[in-house]
Amino acid sequence: MKTISCNDTLVVSNHRVLNADLNEHGTVYGGRILELVDGQASIAAMRVARRMTATAAIDNVQFLRPFDLKDSMCMEAYVTGFGKRSIEVFAKVIGEHLMTGERFLGFYCFMTFVILDANKSVQYEKLIAETQEQKKLTELYLQRRKSRQDQQQTQQNFLSDISVEKPW
Repeated sequence: MKTISCNDTLVVSNHRVLNADLNEHGTVYGGRILELVDGQASIAAMRVARRMTATAAIDNVQFLRPFDLKDSMCMEAYVTGFGKRSIEVFAKVIGEHLMTGERFLGFYCFMTFVILDANKSVQYEKLIAETQEQKKLTELYLQRRKSRQDQQQTQQNFLSDISVEKPW
C-alpha cells in the first residue's frame, strides 16, 4: 500500500505584515490572506498529486483575529484527505506580535484542489496523521467531504436560476 504522511505534505512559511498588506482599518486585507494561503495550500496539494491542480473550493473560512503592522504571519498547510482526483488541504495562519512574541491563531480554512487531467488520479492509498491535530482533522475528512457533496447538490438545484444578465 502506497502511503504518504501529513508531514510529507506540510508547507510552512512566514510573512512579515507590510503596509501594502493593510486595509483601511490597519489590518491585513482578507483577500491578501486568501492569496497567500492559496499559494501555500497548492504546494501541499501538489506534493500528493505530482500533477497540475486547481483550487476548486475554500470551506470553513474563519478570520479569527486580525493581523496588523507589528505582526508576522506563519502559514502552515498540509493535506488532510484525498479521493481519486480531489485533495483536501487544511491551512492555518498563526500570528506573532513581533514586539511581545505573543502567538495567536488568526485564520484557518479547508481547501479542495482537483487534479486537472481527468485521466490522472492520486497515486496514494493512505494518508498517515502524526500529530494530535492531524489525527483529529483526518478523522473528520469523510464527514467534511460528504458535507461538500451535499452542498454541491444543493447548489446545482439553484444555479440554473442565477442570472448572468445585466441588471440595468
